[in-house]
This record gives sequence, structure tokens and C-alpha cells, in this order.
Amino acid sequence: MNGRVFIIGLGLIGGSLALCIKKEHPESIITGYDISQDNLKLASMLGVIDERSTTIEEGAKSADLIILSTPVKETEKIMETLSKMELKQNVLITDVGSTKSVITKKSQVLLDKSITFIGGHPMAGSHKSGVSASKVILFENAFYLLTPPERVNDQHVQHLLKWLQGTNAKFLVISPEEHDLLAGAISHMPHIVAASLVHQADHISEQHKLVTRLAAGGFRDITRIASSSPSMWRDILIHNKNVLMELMNDWKKEMDKVLSFIEKEQAEELYDYFARAKKVRDGLPQDQKGAIPAFYDLFVDVPDYPGVISEITGYLAKENISITNIRIMETREEIFGILVISFQTEEDRVRAQKCIASYSNYDTTIG
Repeated sequence: MNGRVFIIGLGLIGGSLALCIKKEHPESIITGYDISQDNLKLASMLGVIDERSTTIEEGAKSADLIILSTPVKETEKIMETLSKMELKQNVLITDVGSTKSVITKKSQVLLDKSITFIGGHPMAGSHKSGVSASKVILFENAFYLLTPPERVNDQHVQHLLKWLQGTNAKFLVISPEEHDLLAGAISHMPHIVAASLVHQADHISEQHKLVTRLAAGGFRDITRIASSSPSMWRDILIHNKNVLMELMNDWKKEMDKVLSFIEKEQAEELYDYFARAKKVRDGLPQDQKGAIPAFYDLFVDVPDYPGVISEITGYLAKENISITNIRIMETREEIFGILVISFQTEEDRVRAQKCIASYSNYDTTIG
């Protein structure tokens, strides 16, 4: 594969795809476009792209592969723009959005012009954002869902898979409707629930100021996805509204059932409810990436004295092990606290545990 690739939108996903394609197909030429000129310049300076394009038209006209790495609302507009252009005869267009049914319907404007479009959704991310956070290993072992329209044949799907081979992702081909149901259940709904929990705590904090202090630790962890981009999630929810309306009605029924158990003090039913949830949750895969980026946490028992954090992070720096997050739980004077270090990959966590053991006698556990 030695053609020209045009990536529209140079954030974490777009930048990481550029790196993956270049690694696997070094003869290819990667051209980038971004609405932010500063971001475009940064992508060029970091070597994420080979060339910069000042307009979509300029970059698209000679491209063999066009990747739309933009918010879903913008993707619709760009598809309309591309449908009115003179593109290469065998150009292949794909996107990376979190909703697929609406985008697939919009792709009709391309298909009617004999332009091949295949929907895509790499289920990978990071706790960092922007092109500077791009990594060639971002998609490794992550699920990458492809949703080709009915009019697109398998030959085109295989062609796209060749372009994306360097991601080392696990590719699945499903329908747009199935994608939106799955994404709604395991990604979109959790974001809604996380945001609602934060709103509830915020309302309570108006009368009880301790809530803010006590909401650290576990509460902060289970609601971390509420820190995601508001504009992105606004668009995703509108795009996937039919699925989410049904899921939220089911959720309300589920909460009504739990409310009834509590109101009637049905101890056995409450026990069974949590036991079933525990069994299902404990059976989920532990060593693979899902729709929501995971924390790979390492818990370190540390004494409470000045410099202990820099000491441990210094060990990790010597071994070039990157940290995505760090915090201390329940430190008290003259007793051990818990240092929680988060990593982007399981491999980094394993290396960190071995590193800390080799430099110190601090106990570590995996969470």
C-alpha cells in the first residue's frame, strides 16, 4: 500500500491512525487537515503527517484513502462536501465515529456517486487528548468495528483492512444498527449514568459541603468518564437517540425494581440482585480493551514522608515507564498510605510493579 492517505481531524484518534498506517505502509504519504492551524502545524512538527493541507478539497482530490476523524455532526457535513467533489475513481472513505446508523444513511450521498464508504469505530482511547498524545500502539488488541453499507462488497472491506493492518486491532464487521445498540449499552449509557451521579452529588453539596471532599477516591473513579467532551457527547446522544431512549426506559424500570426492593425491605431480593451483578461483572474479560478506556491501576503501600512520590516516580522514569494518573488514598501521619498509579497498558503496569520491587521494598498490588 503506497498511496495517499488524507486524514481530516488530527486529534488522538486521527493522529494515532496516521502513525499506524505510516508504520505498516512506509511508502504511503499521509496528508492531514485540521480546523486548527496550530494543531495542524504541531502534527507536522511531530512527524505524525507528511504533508499539510489548508483545505479539505486540496487534500481529498488526490487521496486513495480518506479518514474522517471528526465529531459525528461534522462528519455528516464533510461527507456532503466530499460528495460534490471530483475524487479519485477508487477512493475509499471511512470514519471513526461512535455512532453508525445516521452516518451510514448519510453515506448514501457518496454511494450515489459511486464513492465507497465504510463506517468504522476504533474502540480505543486514552486519558490524554490531542495529536501530541498520538501513539502507534493505541489500537493494539482493541476492538475496531466496521459497518459497511449493504451496497459495499467484501473486496472493499478487505482493502480497508489492509490499510489499517498496522493498528493491530481486533476487527469485527457488524451492521450499523447492531453497532449502535452495543455502543449504546456499553459506552453511551455509562456516560449518561456517570454524568447523572455527578449532578446528584452536586445538588446534595449545596446543603452538605462535605460531599465534595468525600467524593474523591472511588466516586471520582467511577464517574471519571463524566469529564469527557460535552459537545462530543451531545452529538452522540442525538445521533443515537432511538437506541438510548429505549435503553433509558429499561434503566428506569430497573431502578424502579431496586426501589421496590428497598421500600419493602426485601433482603433476599437485594442480595440476589447484587450477587447476580457480581457474577456477571466478575466474568467480564480482564485482559482486553473495551469501549471505554481502562485504568490499569497499581496500588503501592508507602510511608507518609516528604519526597516519597518523587522517589517512586523517579524509579519509573529510569525505566521509561509512562504514567497516566497518580494520587494518594487515605494518607495519615505515621502510617502507610496508598499510592495509586495508573498506566495506559497492562504491560506498563507489569513493568512498573517489577521496577518498584527492584528498587524498594514497598508492597504493591494490582487493582
